[in-house]
Parts: sequence; structure tokens; C-alpha cells
Amino acid sequence: MTTSDAIVVPELYSGYPQVAFGGYVAGVLAERSGAPTVRVDFRGPVPVEVPVRIAGTADGGMELGESERPLAAARPAELLIDAPPAPSWDRAAAAADEFRAAPPPGVVDCFGCGLREADRGLRVYCGPVPELGLVASAWVPSRVFADPDGLLPRELVWGALDCPGHWAGRFLGTQRAGAVTAALTGRILRPVATGEPYVSYAWMLSESGRKHHMGVALATAEGELCALAEALWIDPRP
Repeated sequence: MTTSDAIVVPELYSGYPQVAFGGYVAGVLAERSGAPTVRVDFRGPVPVEVPVRIAGTADGGMELGESERPLAAARPAELLIDAPPAPSWDRAAAAADEFRAAPPPGVVDCFGCGLREADRGLRVYCGPVPELGLVASAWVPSRVFADPDGLLPRELVWGALDCPGHWAGRFLGTQRAGAVTAALTGRILRPVATGEPYVSYAWMLSESGRKHHMGVALATAEGELCALAEALWIDPRP
């Protein structure tokens, strides 16, 4: 049995101009699927401010866009990676400060990692931590985005698992500016409270041609794991 509806992604949740932020889209599909671990594959840009069909599928997944050619599709999955220990809050804060002080080429007005005001974005700024072989950001989710219990909505937790993979690919690998999220497999392990300190970090898993695989994690300032993901990013064609 399948059901269908439509959603409109607000322009606030944009990644590239007029394109919905992949982490938010993945989170919406993951939460609607209800599975503990979900893989979301992106097959085309999701527009903002336009109604887009969202529907359940016969295999327990979700899809966004027309059934003949969905823009994104989610399905239950397994996550087979382990996260390295999180860097310290101070080291992650230094990496984030370096990112803000000298933004790398290719930074866009993204809800996840764009240089926005606190009420307009997540502001997860992952800079390199060379001695640990990863990128990291000290991060305090804004209370502007809190649900009635003071928690960050789960679809926005997924948002915090998206951009770190991009910057791991850029700083640690050969990924080029303009790359897009092709797939994101994630699992939320514990609630994330707004106004509290966290460390977001990512590391390289593998690269092949235009494809780049990264691991991503979100931990408390004390190092307790809150969420884990594996990301696939694809470079633009030459």
C-alpha cells in the first residue's frame, strides 16, 4: 500500500540557489519512512517554494517527485561504518574559526554551511584538523529552530550530517567546488538539544573519479555520539 501527498520546501532551506538543501530533504524523507537507519538517494535537484509530490513506496520507503522519475528516494538501510573519536571542543572551535575567517572558495548561501545569521542557517563550519585526518566544527544549534521541547527537529539533525561530508571531500580529498550530495545514509542515536554545544566532524572513506565517500558524525562536546552518517558526493562534470 502506498500513500501520496505534497510538500513545499521553504526557500530558507536552500543549499544551492533555488535548490533545496539536501540534508533537510533527506531528513524529511527519513522521518516519514520511520526506519531507524535510512539511505536517501538524490536523482535530481529538488526545487524550493514549489509543491512536490511525496509518497510512500511498496517496500517501506519514501520518494519525492513523480513516480516515473523521483528526485529523491529513501529506503531502510544499514550503516556499516564506525566513527573515530570526536576532536575536542577547543580544536573543533579553532577549525570553525579558521573557516569563518578565510572562507574556502565555493562557499554558497547554504542553509547548512553558508555564512548566514543564526536565525537563517545551521552554520556548521567544518575546517580541517590535519593531525586527526578529519574536518570539524564546534556547533551550537540555534534555539530559533527548537521544537516545543527545546530539541532540534530530527530533519535538521540530518541537515547537520550533510555539509561536513562536502568539506571533508574538499579539504582532505580531491572533491571539486560545485559537488552535490548523491546519497546520504544516516542514523540518529540520541536527541540533539538547541543551545547546547556539539562537535560535528567528517573524514574520508574512499574516492574514485568523480565519486567521494565520507563518514560524518555528530557528538556532544564531551564526545558522546549523537548521529552517524555515510555520504556520497559527486563532482560536477568537467
